[in-house]
Amino acid sequence: MNVQNNLAELRHKRGMGAAELASEIGVSRQTVYAMEGGTYVPNTLVALRLARVFDVRVEDLFRIEDDAPRERLTDEVEMLPGERDVRPGQPVQVCRVGKRMVAARPGAISWSLPPADGVLVDARQAAAREGKATVRLFVEEKDLGKRLMLAGCDPGVSVLARHLQRAGIELVVASRNSNQALDLLKQGLVHVAGTHLRDQAGGESNVAAVRQRFQVRAVAVVGFAIWEEGLVVRHGNPRGIRSIADMARKDVTIVNRESGAGCRILLDAQLKQLGIASRAVKGYRQEAAGHLPAAWAVMSGQADCCIATRAAARVFGLGFVPLLRERYDLAIRRPDLDRPVIQTLLDTLGRAAFRRELEALGGYDTTPAGCRMA
Repeated sequence: MNVQNNLAELRHKRGMGAAELASEIGVSRQTVYAMEGGTYVPNTLVALRLARVFDVRVEDLFRIEDDAPRERLTDEVEMLPGERDVRPGQPVQVCRVGKRMVAARPGAISWSLPPADGVLVDARQAAAREGKATVRLFVEEKDLGKRLMLAGCDPGVSVLARHLQRAGIELVVASRNSNQALDLLKQGLVHVAGTHLRDQAGGESNVAAVRQRFQVRAVAVVGFAIWEEGLVVRHGNPRGIRSIADMARKDVTIVNRESGAGCRILLDAQLKQLGIASRAVKGYRQEAAGHLPAAWAVMSGQADCCIATRAAARVFGLGFVPLLRERYDLAIRRPDLDRPVIQTLLDTLGRAAFRRELEALGGYDTTPAGCRMA
């Protein structure tokens, strides 16, 4: 799918400079050139501002052309010796060493020290003072820079973090399931909440869950991507697991997600529909907090399957049995939408480079990225 536009033609007809247009719509001059060149697809807010400036409809500015599939760059590389069990679809990092192009598979689990700005002084203090605690900082507060706090469970958010970092913004990601993330947003503890809570009655993603928690128009729901959720199984699927019904077999052990997680809600709904009691599922009470930890439990042999995303299965080279396609959205408080850091986040969602990486790494459909859902 190719998005074409006539922004440059309209701008020149109006005798408007790129800097002037950028000021009118609240983006940088480089972003204007990127839109005109077709390397950046604007989010809904920017598209509406453009339509207002030129006094036209959005459809008059942009059009979708379903042309031939986008050419994908390929190159011959040397896999670093010692890489074991490398399978198609797994991510690699590439570096030129002399005249050779060498590829290494990044560790699915980070064995390095985590990024940190300080250390907790007294762990007991946090429980005694309703979450308040003293931290010994390594840096001064003024050095923390431009940061956004996002709570969510989608591994693809790490791709967003990398692209935001190039724009000078650091995304601090707190791993939380969808219900927990929305609760944190309501408490004013995070800027952005990632969610994939599907309305079982209507099938709509996230909007109903947001409306249950927040006042009308208090929060904007912005699309991130469409992912596939399904059964993550061992490579080759030795147990022959094909559906939720197989979880009731005595030779199948699962790892579940924690209460409140979208995957847990999906599993419970499917078990209820099939008339299978949770006590009949071996491993139902064995929990993992996140898609990647759940997939790791399958990879390490602790379980035969779990419900997670295709992206999580790819990271570990595991098998995947799709169950449904679902939209993962970002919930943002409306007053924050005009903040420069949030505008940069929304702009990043529309960038072609971000979308290409997310699609290639996790099999995501980025069509809704940056679109206002509610």
